[in-house]
Amino acid sequence: MRAEFTERVLRGLYSAVLYLLLPITLYHLIWRGFRQRAYFQRWDERYASYAVPGQPAPVWVHAVSVGEVNAAAPLVDRLRAAHPDLRLVVTTITPTGSERVRALWGDAVAHVYLPYDLPGAVERFLRHFRPALALIVETELWPNLLFGCRAHGIPTCILNARLSARSLRGYRLLAPLIRRALAGVDLVAAQSPEDAQRFVALGADPARVQATGNLKFDLPPPQVDAFVAEFRAALGRPRPVWIAASTHEDEEAPVLEAHAHLRQRYPDALLLWAPRHPERFRAAVEAARAAGFQTARRSAQGWPGADTGVFVIDTLGELLRFYACAQVAFVGGSLQDIGGHNLLEPAATGTAILSGPHLHNFADISRRLREAQAMQLVADAPALAQALVRLFGHPDECRAMTESARRLLEDGRGALARTLALIAPLLPE
Repeated sequence: MRAEFTERVLRGLYSAVLYLLLPITLYHLIWRGFRQRAYFQRWDERYASYAVPGQPAPVWVHAVSVGEVNAAAPLVDRLRAAHPDLRLVVTTITPTGSERVRALWGDAVAHVYLPYDLPGAVERFLRHFRPALALIVETELWPNLLFGCRAHGIPTCILNARLSARSLRGYRLLAPLIRRALAGVDLVAAQSPEDAQRFVALGADPARVQATGNLKFDLPPPQVDAFVAEFRAALGRPRPVWIAASTHEDEEAPVLEAHAHLRQRYPDALLLWAPRHPERFRAAVEAARAAGFQTARRSAQGWPGADTGVFVIDTLGELLRFYACAQVAFVGGSLQDIGGHNLLEPAATGTAILSGPHLHNFADISRRLREAQAMQLVADAPALAQALVRLFGHPDECRAMTESARRLLEDGRGALARTLALIAPLLPE
């Protein structure tokens, strides 16, 4: 009784704070909308207000944004193939994640934004879709959502689960509430033993936590040959090509500085540039032109020309194919203290990997890549420029890195099969 009372008090305080902050959610949507207009749309879904009656979706998959959608894709595809009559709903939080869901599955799955973690919104969402199984990808620990699933008797699994040491410390303020919420989770399938231990430390039942590996190792090999051939035909001649992917605002100047240095040694070097957020596309084009580079855009020119120095990839869903067009990739979110982004995508395309030092969101993968000598760390723009010059001047070193990454990918496969075996008993009949 005391535990139940404590839970009610904690949840009540948490929910009261969220309701007090409700006007800020509107401000946030408006602020983001001025930077990315898709945030002005579909506000009703953010609060679980639906215009049409709901249809049951027995399996619900939540993937916050593009990276999580990509990680969940093999799992969703296998579930759809094995259970063609099973209706799925896939939720995201970001518009880019939403676009990726539509690009992958169109109308074959139901899709809405996940509502804010307000008790009323959670209840409306669960009653609308009536899921019989919840599959949450990576790290989305919303207490009211987890409590709501438990109250409705919905088995809940956290798949491809990751929890950095920094994130564990960040949950300290809500630790008693998170501990109670995690107690109702049926399965935590963690990316690594370290992630598994941190989930246990946060409050998950040790008997329900397993280290199953990273689903991103099981992504199918990309079919990029035709795309790469078209890209090379557009260039007209062999050129040194590198890609700066998923960069954030404070990484833009170092990227251009490194490219300028590289072109002193290789005057026809081409930078493919894919900012992390769509609202930075225009800024990247303007910055490249201000730096004196002949600049083209994917949405306008289609392909880089013979004189293009910087080609901004201002479209979504094409990053993997453009990785395959480059000999070297710098993966952003890592010179800034953000935690890094997916390092396995360039590994899958045979692209040598460079990254900044801030990789706490991908600690296990980055450690394994470094130990296999399949990636190199750079601390700043001069170090990035130096690494680029060296790799373009030593193609054998590039080949050794990409071969090590390929072997690491092969050795890491199997998480999908292990995850499917664990959730199979929970699937609705």
